[in-house]
Parts: sequence; C-alpha cells; structure tokens
Amino acid sequence: MINRRDLIKHLSAFPLLGGFLGQNSLTPTAMVAKGAARNIAKELGIRTFINAAGTYTMMTGSLMQDEVVETIQGAAKDFMMLDEVQTKVGEKIAAICHAEAAVVTAGCFSALTLGLAGVLTGMDTKKVEALPHLEGTGMKSEVIIQKGHNIGYSHALTNAGCKIIQVETAEELQKAINEKTAMLWFLNIQSDKGQVGHKEFLEIAKKNGIPTMIDMAADVPPVENLWKFNDMGFDLVCVSGGKAMRGPQSAGILMGKKHLIEAARLSMPPRGSTIGRGMKVNKEEILGMYVALDNFVKMDHKKEWKTWEDRITMISNAAKSVAGVKTEVTVPELGNHTPTLKVSWDPAKVSLPVKLLQENLRKGDPSIEIMPAENNSLTITAWMLKSGEEKIVASRLKEELSKAVV
Repeated sequence: MINRRDLIKHLSAFPLLGGFLGQNSLTPTAMVAKGAARNIAKELGIRTFINAAGTYTMMTGSLMQDEVVETIQGAAKDFMMLDEVQTKVGEKIAAICHAEAAVVTAGCFSALTLGLAGVLTGMDTKKVEALPHLEGTGMKSEVIIQKGHNIGYSHALTNAGCKIIQVETAEELQKAINEKTAMLWFLNIQSDKGQVGHKEFLEIAKKNGIPTMIDMAADVPPVENLWKFNDMGFDLVCVSGGKAMRGPQSAGILMGKKHLIEAARLSMPPRGSTIGRGMKVNKEEILGMYVALDNFVKMDHKKEWKTWEDRITMISNAAKSVAGVKTEVTVPELGNHTPTLKVSWDPAKVSLPVKLLQENLRKGDPSIEIMPAENNSLTITAWMLKSGEEKIVASRLKEELSKAVV
C-alpha cells in the first residue's frame, strides 16, 4: 500500500485531471434541519461592525452572497477530486473572462507566486520541486517591474526565488532585459505611478519574447476589467476574489495562457514538494468563487451603482448639515472604483480629531468602521453596506460631528 509521503511525491508528476463534475455538483444537497443559530462571534467576544470603509483584508474583505454560501455548504457534503474541480471551474472562469485557462488560487498574492512559478518551471517537475532555489537549475531569475509599482506586493514574486529589477523609463526597461529575465510584472493600481503604460509595456515584452503578468487585485469594478487585460494581451492576469465579486475572502483567480496555467498548477495542491503546497484552496472555495464570479458578471451594475450613489448622498447630506463640515464625492480611477465620500471639517468650528471620531464610531452600538485621512478628514464608501445601514452611518456621523461643534 502506498503511504502518504510517497503519494505526495508521486502527485507532483500527475497530469491535470479533466472529466465532468456531475450536473448537481454545484447545487447544494438537502440541507440539515436548522435549529437555533449559534452566534460564534458573540460567544467568543469578536466585534462585528458596519463596514463603511471598503474591501480591506484586515476587515475580512466583503460579505459573500447567499448563493455563494449555499454553494459552499452544499459542496461540503460531497467528496470530489480537487484537480477535477479546478479543471471544470477553470474552464468556466476562462470562458467568462476571455482567457485560455484559469485556476482558483488562495487569494491574488498566491496567484502572483504561482503564476511566476509556472513561468519559471514550465512542465518540468524537477524544477517545480527545486523552487525557490534557482541556482544551478537553468531557470531564469529576474522579474522586471517599474519603480512606481514596487509597493510591497512584489514580495509574492521573490517568494518564487526571483530578484526584482526596477526600471523607470521604457529605455531602461528594454536595457534591463537579458538572458536572466523571466517575466515583466505590471501593478495596475499603480498605473499612474509608472512611466510605461500598458500598451508600450506589452510591446516591449512581446518584442523580446518575455511573458507578462498584471496584478489587478482590486480593479473590479468595472466588470469589464475581468477580460480587458486578457484581451489586451497580458500572458497572466491575477485578481482578488473576496472584494467586489464577493467570493470567499481567501480566494483569487489566476488566468491567462493555457500552457502557463497548466505549469502553475504543478506548484499547487494536491501536489506536494512545492512552494505552493501551503496555498491550499478547498473545493468549497473553488465552487463558491465560480458562483460569485458568475453572479457578478450577470448582475445589473448600473442599478448597483445607483444604489451606492443614493447611500453616499444620504450620508453626505447628513454630514454637511453640521456647520463647518464639507463633503466631496469622487470615484477613484484605479482600484476600489466606487463612489467615495470625503468628509472634512474646519477644526475652528468642529473640534474633533479624526482618530477620535474613528474611535467613537468604532465603540458605538452598532460599531462602524470608516477610514481616517489627513487634515481632519475621513473617507466612506457604501458598497459594503447592507441595506439600511447607510441610515445608521449617516445618523451616527452627524451625531459625533454635532457634539464637537465649537
């Protein structure tokens, strides 16, 4: 009988499984009769709050829709082969996002590491097992990024053993390419911080035969971004699943060229002896991520946007009714592209440090989270609010500001 250690070793050489999931595999099985719901957060003394801040990982991202939760609960009642789930879900995601192939990862950061792993190793399982140790393997060892894009997430690339080479101009980018260059990486949320735009970046890469990857973790909405960068010609595209799409917080998507996705999967569970073994995504998350993506693409985005605008308007009107308070609504072009309210006040008229206001809202009942900003100001978004919570946020914000009027 093969033991677990030998099984893990041999799994690294297994082909990726295909086959069909049963038609009912995405449908929850009969639910167990429900008793009184157990409030674990309350039992453990964990604070819950109204999220008027946004889809921050520290705030556990977004809330999954009921259909996603039901899918997860249903999937938990049946055994499935993990590779088969990834293959069939990947086919669906790829079709939706105009990619050749796709796979669900343990968040966007994981997608970056695994995507680069696929670029480095190809289908060579010996190279897969060697990562992140590149010396003497014949693998390339450098990833080129723009200096303005190097804000920390590039650590996912060094996890694969590569050295980061920073450039600023297109001329520097061209000169930096050499026999060690494995990939060119682009961080979309920092597009305006780099001198080389998407098109020129891709042109230089293709001219030199170097694969490209774009990190667009927080760049939906708009929904069109889910296929924009595949259509544009990036070889690999990485996105978070637990933000606007409201999939599992620990899920992300790696999509792009089929041969690179297949290679990336060799560094993923169920295979062992890989840098991605700890980046496990369970069947429930994979299926839940697919349902979340499918729902997100099909939803009425204009109606959703109008709802966000209406909620922001209500909060804005309440805040600026206080003497000395000003409000402004903007929509960030890059990342978290939703109506965003900035509330600011004249300290001579409203004596209230923003950190104290944040703490007062946090300690209230119900607790509310906002994001403090500089110079007596804060920002609020409405896309993570449940229906009716905008009224609570508006009332509490007005109350705290009014109490501080000089």
